[in-house]
Amino acid sequence: MLRKIRIAFAIFFFVLITLLFLDFTGTLHAWFGWMAKVQFLPALLALNVGVVVFLIALTLIFGRIYCSVICPLGVFQDVVSWMAGKRKKNRFRYSPTLVWLRYGVLAVFVIALVARIGSFVALLAPYSSYGRIASNLFAPIYQWGNNFFAYIAERMDSYAFYTVDIWMKSLSTFVIAAVTFVVLIVLAWRNGRTYCNTICPVGTILGFLARYSFLKPVIDTEKCNGCGLCARNCKASCINSKEHKIDYSRCVACMDCMDKCRQNAITYEHKSLAKEKLAGNNTVENSGSSKQVSNARRDFLSVTALFAATSVIKAQEKKVDGGLAAIEDKKIPNRSTPITPAGSLSIGHLAQHCTGCQLCVSACPNQVLRPSGDLMKLMQPEMSYERGYCRPECTKCSEVCPAGAIRPVTAADKSAIQIGHAVWIKENCVVLTDGVDCGNCFRHCPTGAIQMVPVDADDMDSPKIPVVNTERCIGCGACENLCPARPFSAIYVEGHERHRII
Repeated sequence: MLRKIRIAFAIFFFVLITLLFLDFTGTLHAWFGWMAKVQFLPALLALNVGVVVFLIALTLIFGRIYCSVICPLGVFQDVVSWMAGKRKKNRFRYSPTLVWLRYGVLAVFVIALVARIGSFVALLAPYSSYGRIASNLFAPIYQWGNNFFAYIAERMDSYAFYTVDIWMKSLSTFVIAAVTFVVLIVLAWRNGRTYCNTICPVGTILGFLARYSFLKPVIDTEKCNGCGLCARNCKASCINSKEHKIDYSRCVACMDCMDKCRQNAITYEHKSLAKEKLAGNNTVENSGSSKQVSNARRDFLSVTALFAATSVIKAQEKKVDGGLAAIEDKKIPNRSTPITPAGSLSIGHLAQHCTGCQLCVSACPNQVLRPSGDLMKLMQPEMSYERGYCRPECTKCSEVCPAGAIRPVTAADKSAIQIGHAVWIKENCVVLTDGVDCGNCFRHCPTGAIQMVPVDADDMDSPKIPVVNTERCIGCGACENLCPARPFSAIYVEGHERHRII
């Protein structure tokens, strides 16, 4: 029964977290965005003490429930392992833990975190790894399906669906997501939870705490007949059936062993401290059975129910005004300083806290955010205005960021945050190159930071060109996006290392 409850909650979390990366309407984020914010590493980087303490307490009570229920990467591996089990049953076996590898990777991860090597941190962060898989591999399929239904609905004079643009935001991030996807499938198909128990830094931290959990699987040696069925079905490879030992630092509390044991020799209970024997290799000898806690199931439900939400609302229909139709695709200008979203405070702050999960990129309704290709900031979001501009009233990225890399801001706050400033390029302006009146940048600037002045100050009838008031410009990119010059805009935004308040 406990296994079925665990699977039900795991499916609930996995499906809804996946939909957070697929939903382009922004509806689900209002209801289930908290699921991203209860992930261990993002909560730790955001200094969300309440969530971190809760997850630690959850682990100290129930073991690594986080890894088997809340972490989407862990549940994804379980799905792959379950599919592999349909072809070959009883395929696992006990293997000793690689302590040097687990703690070695954790040490390198901590060093990279302190040194602000965001690309390495992003590669190992479990939630972020799954986020990249969902946003780069699953999202295009989801969007193609949506566009197909939109095509069918249009022919039925229905507007229940609307088409969305499908495009590759970053080749490097796509390749990393694809490689991660293949590696995880191979590892999970062959050996179950290999990644979680040898590489994942979050798994190592929670595994250390799980050794001291109040409730854990316990082998009753009087009932056990030594068949080894539990070990052959343990995807964490942590049960030594010959010696009746369970490595609790690797056990993810999946309850599979309890479900497979025909002798009911494994129970999920508290083992008295007098009978616990901790081994130096993180294993605990289970030489006897203790009294089973009668209310364990009730406790399990009470804690995990804190995560549950049952209301889902109908997706709202939105369509972003893309401005002028592009005759020729625009190219990204050569910015000296990249642009980061309002709320990120500075390039340094973003690099220190961002795990590259791509949730903000997926949630951006204006197609402004995309993953960086810079090696030191690889997969972290940066802004560019070829497909849209950052609307002053939109605060979606700051609302969904789970790691505190983009702090929450209001629409009023955002209108006063200067993330960059516009720069006019005389050689590209159609007023001078084509001899036509334009003024697009002037008409669409939301802050009135652009004025049109005559080329010849002595001739008021001469063609008018833009002049930028850098003190009023907030760097939203409306001027750059709506400029008719191709392939490079005649006006572009240069980012600021540190954001300013105007």
